[in-house]
Amino acid sequence: MLKAHFRPTLLLAYPVVLSQLGHVFVGVCDTVMVGHLGELPLAAVSLGISVTMWLLVLGLGISMGNLPRVAAAHGRQDHAALGRLLVGAVWTNSLVGVALVGVSLLLPPVLGWLRQPAEVVALAAPWVRVIGVSLLPLMVFQGFREWAEGLGLTRQAMYLSVAGNLLNALLCYALIFGHFGSPAFGLMGAAWASLAARVLMAGGMVLFVLRAPALRPYRPTTAGQWLRPGGAELRGQLALGLPIGGQMMCEVGAFSAAALLMGWIGVATQAAHQVAINVAGATYMAASGISAAATIRVGNLRGVGDAAGARQAGLAAYWLAFGFMGTMGVLLLLLRHVIPPLYGADATVAAQAATLLAIAAGFQVSDGLQVVGLGALRGLEDVKVPSVVALLAYWALALPLGYALGFGLHLGAAGIWLGLLTGLTVVAGVLLLRFLRLSRQQPAAPPAPGELLQGAEAVTMPRQQVA
Repeated sequence: MLKAHFRPTLLLAYPVVLSQLGHVFVGVCDTVMVGHLGELPLAAVSLGISVTMWLLVLGLGISMGNLPRVAAAHGRQDHAALGRLLVGAVWTNSLVGVALVGVSLLLPPVLGWLRQPAEVVALAAPWVRVIGVSLLPLMVFQGFREWAEGLGLTRQAMYLSVAGNLLNALLCYALIFGHFGSPAFGLMGAAWASLAARVLMAGGMVLFVLRAPALRPYRPTTAGQWLRPGGAELRGQLALGLPIGGQMMCEVGAFSAAALLMGWIGVATQAAHQVAINVAGATYMAASGISAAATIRVGNLRGVGDAAGARQAGLAAYWLAFGFMGTMGVLLLLLRHVIPPLYGADATVAAQAATLLAIAAGFQVSDGLQVVGLGALRGLEDVKVPSVVALLAYWALALPLGYALGFGLHLGAAGIWLGLLTGLTVVAGVLLLRFLRLSRQQPAAPPAPGELLQGAEAVTMPRQQVA
């Protein structure tokens, strides 16, 4: 019965939802405060996010490659392997973080090649540099976080996310506008606040993992162990993480490309896009939490040989996402003229943002169902075909259609978003049909000892995340 799966799915989903909403709140806070500086700084943030998001999701995808391996080792109670996985995660994530910082420092000169307004590029370039540097502490945070969550410890990351959000909000208020005796840094205040929040989160997660008495049996005990990462651990994380990062880049990259297309239309349009995508991203995060729960429950039930239960768990996640995102769609439609002024948007930006929010209301259900479909199919160990579906739907359908509607038929921003709506709907439909077909075919084969997933992490990220 589907009802039997609703409660356990929600219990798994809520820590991820709260943690992910914490990430989104940083972006919402930054965007709201920067919006009060005017449409030009808001457009600069939109451009900066659109180019740094590619690096962000690649790094996060690589870090997520360690989670199932940690969960499996924990199930076997293989303490030595857990120690090696921790060292491997720290080294891999740190090296990837350094590489991401290096690439991000090369991005500002590229901004001028993207046909964006010159005044927007001038403001976005220094913002991109600071946010790029913050990718290193974020990757360190993720390395320790994924390891802890593989042991079933999910609340600590949630608490640190909340603390980071509070610090970010306070620093944004002080550094952007010059309160509490601070100079007014304007747009750059948001970037420095995000960097500080990520450093705090990384430091807190490192201290928890290295000092918690309960984790002592799993940690390496000598300096030599920390200095000698195993090649198998490094290769194993990359083997799983790179495909995850690639899938995430396909989806998030489509929305980043849409932001660049907005810049071709004008500064006000780009600012309106940032407001609308910021709001839509917050609702998306709740669906991503349900998606995480679907991965865990479908995978675990399939692993113990309960194919019927795995199918019911996936369908329960679908219904939960449908109910929540449908409600959010109605609210966005009703509040589309109320929300943009909260971002400090002027009349021109607010009017365009209201139009985009109406379209966002239309794709809430599609967005929720497609992300839950990805989660449910991962529980069935089906990752390659969904990635290809996403690649084709977003890059071969949504973006070309959006370009044709926006520029060919002169529908502007609305045309670009209608293209995204079409892509999301196609992905949602195809993944649902694939889950219904595969969930009938799954063999009832029990796993090897310790192979059940025990984490609660989603392989999804907010499309407008700033910190």
